[in-house]
Amino acid sequence: MSEIIFEVREDEADGGYTASALGYGIHTQGETLEELRAMVKDAVACYFDETMEAPKIIRLHIVREEILAA
Repeated sequence: MSEIIFEVREDEADGGYTASALGYGIHTQGETLEELRAMVKDAVACYFDETMEAPKIIRLHIVREEILAA
């Protein structure tokens, strides 16, 4: 496997960020983007043990939703 993609969303109510891997049961969170990056790396390392091929690239797809009043 060459890469894994995480969808990252900002928690507008409580603050912080959540990340979920597309196609895998990997989910994590962090208070800041810097903390989230570290948590994602740790979650990927825990999920892919020595019997599985770990991805070489971790891609974060940051989703931001904005609502505009008409």
